[in-house]
Amino acid sequence: MSALNIVVVDYKMSNIFNIRHVFSHLGYEVRLSSSAAELKSADALVMPGVGAFGEAMTNLHQLDLIQPIKEFIAAGKPFLGICLGLQLLFSKSYEFGVHEGLNIIAGEVLKFPEVSERVPLRVPHVGWNQIVASRPWSNTALMHLRSHEFVYFLHSYYARPKNKQCILSTTTYGGVSYCSSIQKDNIFALQFHPEKSGTVGLLILKNWLSLL
Repeated sequence: MSALNIVVVDYKMSNIFNIRHVFSHLGYEVRLSSSAAELKSADALVMPGVGAFGEAMTNLHQLDLIQPIKEFIAAGKPFLGICLGLQLLFSKSYEFGVHEGLNIIAGEVLKFPEVSERVPLRVPHVGWNQIVASRPWSNTALMHLRSHEFVYFLHSYYARPKNKQCILSTTTYGGVSYCSSIQKDNIFALQFHPEKSGTVGLLILKNWLSLL
């Protein structure tokens, strides 16, 4: 097992045991924690998540994890966000009202429209879809993959960053092209679930670990 201190943020919004299992499969032991001190002392931080944006931010506030997460990222240490863990990085979300996010990446989180290109759109977006390169993937966690690889999605909302340069890949669903992964300095975040994306997902996580 690796000696790296990798911490998975436990903010009561995800089956984080699946995340721990996939990292263990890759030879990395991770710790699950809601402790601000343990987050600050980590070598790398992983924030997965499934559920509502507003509830997630409430939990992060109640656990006093907002500032530790911001300080960790500001220190330049590796951060991985998965699904809701990507969306929470943004300024605000319109999921069941308007909710302020971590505001680490300027932008907003929007719901897929009920109708796209004049046909009804099934929401949530569930299943396999392609990620398309927005810029070169070399020296990122998507290295060694080809554009248009299939990965697994489960979400009703998508992030729209103000600065398009942070977008690493896009995905199109029902005529809506949206940001499906971002890379901004030490932040790598995915809208899809690498732990459910078979060999492609394992390669993405292995790449990220190799860059630590």
